[in-house]
Amino acid sequence: MERASESFRVDLRRLTVLRELQRRGSLARTAEALHLTPSAVSQQLAALARETGVPLTEKDGRGVRLTGQARVLLAHADLIAAQLERARADLAAYGEGGRGSVTIGCFSSGILGLLPGVLRALAGRLPQLRVEVVEAEPPDLFTALDAGQVDVAVAVDFAKAPPHTDDRYSRADLFTDVLDLVVAADHRLAGQGPVTLRELAREAWVVGAAASCCGAVARSVCATAGFTPDVRHAVNDWAALAALVEAGQGVALIPRLVRESYTHRRVTVVPTQEQPASRNVFAAVRAGAEEDAVLRAVLNQLRTAGTAVTPAPRTPPPAPPAAAGIPATPPP
Repeated sequence: MERASESFRVDLRRLTVLRELQRRGSLARTAEALHLTPSAVSQQLAALARETGVPLTEKDGRGVRLTGQARVLLAHADLIAAQLERARADLAAYGEGGRGSVTIGCFSSGILGLLPGVLRALAGRLPQLRVEVVEAEPPDLFTALDAGQVDVAVAVDFAKAPPHTDDRYSRADLFTDVLDLVVAADHRLAGQGPVTLRELAREAWVVGAAASCCGAVARSVCATAGFTPDVRHAVNDWAALAALVEAGQGVALIPRLVRESYTHRRVTVVPTQEQPASRNVFAAVRAGAEEDAVLRAVLNQLRTAGTAVTPAPRTPPPAPPAAAGIPATPPP
């Protein structure tokens, strides 16, 4: 086994490459995430191995795997990254508070139902702060957070999100977002009492794309109810999804967070006998960055907004008056 170099120096950018390889599991996926070529990733890892004086990867079939030394180094890399964030926070606190910029990465329904109020409040409290928003979901959202392209990540807990035990991040749970079962106003179950989700096993469904957080959650909820949904339409735009439900093209689980996107639609929320489907929404920053005065203000405002996200299922609008000779749609 090789000894670590006595002139021990490490390029922190190369540590970022090693951390991303641990997360992605292959050179190709690491290169894609970091917008590099696989050859460039290999060169960075080889240079880091020379700096540390220990092997960091070894052959594994056609790919590579991390060595034991690499895993030891990664444990320190997480601590180093957190300490650097604390140093950045201390420097920011030394200057004028409320100045600078912050980038928030957020999933689409969070941008629609959560961030507008947060941004208005921040503009009132910190008028000199420049806030930018980008739409992103895990895992890309957390790759951007690691790279410093995003300062605050707002996400939903699902398989592609980092676990609660991931020490690279400081996280704050914001609220539980209920997903309501929504059908067209003239659907056979509109206006009915509580139903089981399994009663809709033979229905056409409109859900988000499988890779999206809400698409993954909807599929998981149906699986828990004992069936695989017949997905006729995979749509990530909530207004478009509600329009398809209104047109009788399927049923859907729609987050209450985006209820304003379908209040004008002729759709009905149907109560379910099961515990309502829901998803946990959280915010995360790089470990140590929670001490930054500006990021702390953003996180506090997100928490405040999260406590207000407790809407009840909506009541559909009244049926439009019937035209001459044409009966009105029965009220739900």
